[in-house]
Amino acid sequence: MSTKPEQHSEWISSTGTAYPPGPSQTAAHSWNFSVYAPDASSLWLCLFCPDTEEPLAEIEFFARTGDVWHLHVEGIKAGTLYGLRAAGVCQASSGLVFDRNRLLIDPYAKQLNRALVWNERLYQVHSHYMVPKGVLASPQFDWQNSKKPAIPREKTIIYEAHVKGLTRLHPDVPEALRGKYQGMCHPAVIQHLKDLGITTVQLLPVASFMSEPRLEKLKLTNYWGYNPINFFAPDARYQVDDAVTEFKELVRTYHQNGLEVILDVVFNHTAEAEDYRLSFRGLANRHYYLFENHADITDYQQNCNYSGCGNTLNVAHPVTQRLVLDALRYWATEMQVDGFRFDLAVTLAREHKRFDAYATFLQVIAQDPVLSQVKLIAEPWDLGPFGYQLGQFPAHWSELNDKCRDTFRSFWRQDPGQLPQFATRLLGSRDIFQKHHKPACCSVNYISYHDGFTLQDMVCYQDKHNWLNAEQNRDGHGHNLSLNYGVEGPSSDADILQKRFQHKRNLVASLMLSQGIVHWLGGDELSHTQQGNNNAYCQDNEISWLHWQLDYQATQFLIFVKKMIQLRQTFSCLQQLSLLDDQYQLHGDKHQVSWYLADGSVKQDEHWTDPYKTNCVFVIEHLKDHQAMLVIINASDHPLQVELPKKSWQLLLDTQFETGEMLEKAATRTRYLQSERSLSIWT
Repeated sequence: MSTKPEQHSEWISSTGTAYPPGPSQTAAHSWNFSVYAPDASSLWLCLFCPDTEEPLAEIEFFARTGDVWHLHVEGIKAGTLYGLRAAGVCQASSGLVFDRNRLLIDPYAKQLNRALVWNERLYQVHSHYMVPKGVLASPQFDWQNSKKPAIPREKTIIYEAHVKGLTRLHPDVPEALRGKYQGMCHPAVIQHLKDLGITTVQLLPVASFMSEPRLEKLKLTNYWGYNPINFFAPDARYQVDDAVTEFKELVRTYHQNGLEVILDVVFNHTAEAEDYRLSFRGLANRHYYLFENHADITDYQQNCNYSGCGNTLNVAHPVTQRLVLDALRYWATEMQVDGFRFDLAVTLAREHKRFDAYATFLQVIAQDPVLSQVKLIAEPWDLGPFGYQLGQFPAHWSELNDKCRDTFRSFWRQDPGQLPQFATRLLGSRDIFQKHHKPACCSVNYISYHDGFTLQDMVCYQDKHNWLNAEQNRDGHGHNLSLNYGVEGPSSDADILQKRFQHKRNLVASLMLSQGIVHWLGGDELSHTQQGNNNAYCQDNEISWLHWQLDYQATQFLIFVKKMIQLRQTFSCLQQLSLLDDQYQLHGDKHQVSWYLADGSVKQDEHWTDPYKTNCVFVIEHLKDHQAMLVIINASDHPLQVELPKKSWQLLLDTQFETGEMLEKAATRTRYLQSERSLSIWT
């Protein structure tokens, strides 16, 4: 039914305004609605009862300014649910796919009443039963004077976590809160993070998403959440009662404890794969998405697929770009998050379908008074043409450095020719993030990420084991650079266990010694295993959930990780190394790095060319106070006798020991026998 302004006694509608986009509250029970739908011939606001989702009314938009429909409605009670319906030409060859019978989610909805779960039957017959509705509620919240911690980039240690997986099995979190926003801010979780020494929590996607229909048929789910259907509303899967309020409580609690929260955001594609009309496609298909061209003619029946997920958002289009920027500002201001990690970020900077380091999107963020001040991390690739762009983002962005990951893994499993690369990665990958132009904190260094082997599986599995993903083990990356020490999977052999945990300690120490932002995969400190699955995106079960009951080796390893993070936080030279020949920063401390051979002599250029050389010695010295740190690295299978250069040194940590410390404190030394496959740090 269609309700004209004068025909309904409960709701009074008027023209409204085209700005701001989406729903905006104008009085206690009054709302303005603004919707971009340039090709629609008609548009309706659909209101629903808060508890039963029973339809209340359909009110037709009767005002339009340019491409924007707008409507003001009085008499809407708090908590009322809403959606949209759009009518127009349905001609797929022209990119017009309007369907009056589809209920659509408002792209600017700030809260959805429930999670979106695909149901083929309901979608085809009664989509309003399947599609969640926007919630019209006041955004008031008491932040209790909490402030953003504003951790400098160079001091940042990121902890990547999944809202559900972090606490689903946590014994100290009440059962009702496990796997929820409120569970994440439980005191036991906060204390673990603070004890560990991290500064910033990076959440896997929390914006509302839908599992792919293919997964639903297989009785699996998109556990990671990389299939968004709305960019503003926190997903209701993780709520107890109210997702918006509870997410704000999470952020407030973290800020009160000095911890930052950054979000993994997905603006490269949406859940509207194929011809599903759930939101964007049903309102402005030709404008929100990118399509292939053939002989300079747009083929509206073939989406560009730079994401590998069936479609690609056209972020170069002004309206899509504004939507993305509005969403980012909303999370940074209304939700108070501290930054963003952009999934497949190259897609966002494509103009005329090619990556542009000066793309409008990047320029707008650079001058935006809000977004220019938050942490910005790019996954510097996508699946489109020329999609690998590591090192090409602006200097105020940081980028995931997969070369750092691969080099650390290769070096410690003794792949030949890795020593020069290893040294380069330790000192901030200046071959990629060039000195004079960018700081080392442009590099986000990591050894494991959510998409790949966990650190534990990296030393237990030679091959991926993704059979439970129902893709015949074809999915996931085959280039893992792992080492299982002769046994595929778990082992009770004491010698194998010792080698595996020492391998892990070497990787952790390398990461914490490297210049740049440190990224830590949540659960690696607990020796979490995914049973060899390196693509557990669809495993919403104990494969992905963190286990908090630790055996002896795992407990000792946790102690070691804490010590390494503490060591990094103690020494400023590990946070921001500024060398004399780097003019990017003229103020502050300056350091000098000197490289030595095992006999104490200075390392020369020709000494770097031996592909089978697997050891090095270097000193980082502060040029003002002459305080120094010595690092000895021996990745070979034989002990290395080292003449310590310049002075007597005190051992801080050696990865040959379970927690990094000798049973008895070592006296100052001038020489040291570095054991095989180990690393030591001295001062």
